[in-house]
Amino acid sequence: MTHSITRALQDPWSGGSDPRTSVRTLGSSWMALVPMTCTRARWATAGLWQPAPPSPPGSRCGRRLAGCYQALDGGNTADALVDFTGGVSEPIDLTEGNFASDEAKRNQLFERVLKVHSRGGLISASIKVVTAADMEVRLACGLVKGHAYAITDVRKVRLGHGLLAFFKSEKLDMIRLRNPWGEREWNGPWSDTSEEWQKVSKGEREKMGVTVQDDGEFWMTFEDVCRYFTDIIKCRLMNTSYLSIHKTWEEARLHGAWTRHEDPQHNRSGGCINHKDTFFQNPQYIFDVKKPEDEVLICIQQRPQQSTRQQGKGENLAIGFDIYKVEENRQYRMHRLQPRAASSIYINSRSVFLRTDQPQGRYVIIPTTFEPGCTGEFLLRVFTDVPSSCRELRLDEPPRTCWSSLCGYPQLVTQVQVLGAAGLKDSPTGANSYVIIKCEGDSVRSTVQKGTSAPEYDLKGIFYRKKLGQPITVQIWNYRVLKDEFLGQVHLQANPDDLQALHTLHLQARGRRQLSDLPGTVAVHVLSSSTLTAV
Repeated sequence: MTHSITRALQDPWSGGSDPRTSVRTLGSSWMALVPMTCTRARWATAGLWQPAPPSPPGSRCGRRLAGCYQALDGGNTADALVDFTGGVSEPIDLTEGNFASDEAKRNQLFERVLKVHSRGGLISASIKVVTAADMEVRLACGLVKGHAYAITDVRKVRLGHGLLAFFKSEKLDMIRLRNPWGEREWNGPWSDTSEEWQKVSKGEREKMGVTVQDDGEFWMTFEDVCRYFTDIIKCRLMNTSYLSIHKTWEEARLHGAWTRHEDPQHNRSGGCINHKDTFFQNPQYIFDVKKPEDEVLICIQQRPQQSTRQQGKGENLAIGFDIYKVEENRQYRMHRLQPRAASSIYINSRSVFLRTDQPQGRYVIIPTTFEPGCTGEFLLRVFTDVPSSCRELRLDEPPRTCWSSLCGYPQLVTQVQVLGAAGLKDSPTGANSYVIIKCEGDSVRSTVQKGTSAPEYDLKGIFYRKKLGQPITVQIWNYRVLKDEFLGQVHLQANPDDLQALHTLHLQARGRRQLSDLPGTVAVHVLSSSTLTAV
């Protein structure tokens, strides 16, 4: 018995759904219950959805979706997949990634494609068109340039016949694709009439649904897919349900905008990193990776430009984003470049996606347009394994309040980075050490570095200091089950006049003992400024 599951078309801007338009899956095949007007769009008839019966006269489904009927013509496959699922699309350049010749990378990609397909995601493959003359040109292998082929099945096919097939470990990674024309198929290995099918048992062929007719649907090995196609687009349906047996994602969803203002402190359209003078004027969002390492999915979607019957479809801005690893206690906007953890491409698509693995720490996302001065709204979606506490950074420095005159206001900002230590007090198994940076009641702490007397901490903290005479303290501790052992500390004056940023200091004991009482040194990088927006 085939079970049908209907999902409402998700509107990522409102968080709701339009009950008049839905997506249905029958087994593993997706089809859109949309009027014929919608399916006339090239991307909507790309084989990903079956055409529905004509809609009643006066239906406004397609117009509501795209702004006007004219805007439905053409379009981007990745945007279409997002529109009809509410998921996030990930484009993969097969040529640039060299998947055809790199077997290890190809196997990893196949496993990811298999996982997306098994969980109800939509996938398409295409051959890039370089010139207008290349559009819809049929190659000698039977494939057509510029078509978005739907990937309708992904599986590992067992080779062999009878009982022998169950004891053989040989399996072939295979993909089933569908030409949006419903005809003209691949004519290479494993095509409908190919002799390679003799290697597969009749029962296996029946399970795969192999048919010998020109219906536009055909099988290819994944190696051939990577060799002949140039692009794959995966649209993930993000599972955020706690009741699911599959991986559950934590989603942070924030609305933002690129806006122009004459005052640099209020301008939020600074352009990409090429424009260094205005780059940090863009919106900034902070999030935490709370596991030792976590897979992070980030998607930015710009609101479609207004479409009208007279003007047709609006043009997308070229957008992208950069991710920076920042101090563990940062609460205010960045004003200085820090190590870049990852970055997306810049493209005039409505959505840009990035998947990245990042170690534990705090990060800042800066979404931008490519050129400064461009305005528009966007939606930022961040998916992590555990809640990331993602939020926008709005303030440039600590705010002045009515208590500032009584309690004081920061006069100095100091960034301290503890790079590592050497020669720590050792044990038979090595020290399990961590470092703490303390300043005026605020502190940051590193993770435990196990089994080494020369740990690399790479811990950063930022401190807005009121008491300029009070030094910053860096302490190193050895983690133990019952009680942690103190290994030493150093004090930093961190004056703005100190021209030497990198210091290697000997650890000292607490109290009034000599500097060289305890073994080991610590390397720190210090940056101080009386301008609170300098870091």
